[in-house]
Amino acid sequence: QVRLVESGGGFVQAGESLILSCRASGIVLRFLDMAWYRRPPGKGRDLVAGITSDGTTNYAEDVKGRFAISRDYNRVYLQMNSLKPEDTGVYYCYHLDSSTLWDWGQGTQVTVSS
Repeated sequence: QVRLVESGGGFVQAGESLILSCRASGIVLRFLDMAWYRRPPGKGRDLVAGITSDGTTNYAEDVKGRFAISRDYNRVYLQMNSLKPEDTGVYYCYHLDSSTLWDWGQGTQVTVSS
């Protein structure tokens, strides 16, 4: 069974940085297409950044140039710079194909104050 555990969130001021980490059990992330998703308060979950098995990355327009996704053997990271209040939400890591039948983790809360 795949289990994903996100960490690294927190409360920061606008302009500051955070790095999120996701570790997995039950599967090796290195060979999979992975992504970070964000659920803003009262809204649905959207893709923020993705990384394919060959290392190709893609980003939502509003985070391009500020966020960077990376990974090692069994963790996926999201470096978030120049944070804005609109980046506030719960962040989840998951397969790049969100229809994959894994359980979602609990996510990690990011709150950016202006």
